[in-house]
Amino acid sequence: MINGASGGVGTFAVQLAKYYETEVTAVCSASNHKLVKKLGANAVIDYAKEDFTQTDVKYDIIFDCVGKRTFSECKNSLTQKGIFLSTELSFSLFLQILRTSVTGNKKARFIITDFGQEDLLFLKKCYETGKLKTVIDRMYPMSKIVEAHRYAEKGHAKGKIIVFMSKKG
Repeated sequence: MINGASGGVGTFAVQLAKYYETEVTAVCSASNHKLVKKLGANAVIDYAKEDFTQTDVKYDIIFDCVGKRTFSECKNSLTQKGIFLSTELSFSLFLQILRTSVTGNKKARFIITDFGQEDLLFLKKCYETGKLKTVIDRMYPMSKIVEAHRYAEKGHAKGKIIVFMSKKG
């Protein structure tokens, strides 16, 4: 299950999960359902209409790409040996990571990227074979960096926000 599946990290998470032939449930706004289905999501939940933590459905992995959920909120939605992953490290999550590393079957984890050459070659292969695509929401010149940041802070980007430097000359 990928919470924030239509955002910059989420769009890649959906595609990489599908590369590994997993069943993907995406959580996003209704306006982004078509996008995440096109990227490979098997099921889509509109977060404005349904709270996935209030259903009886259990997930092996809950990946919160947007830092909107906590391990405590998601714990009951995990399978017996499920893992909660987050891109946002809070003090609360840090304590849960420590606690779950010692007790219980369900685990909390923080995503840290440590890409090596092998990883980059894998991603290159995925791009070249069409298994991975970049979703670009908006592009801003460097002179509009403040506007780009304000848009990003709203938390509703569909894919990546690009800031570019224009060539002089």
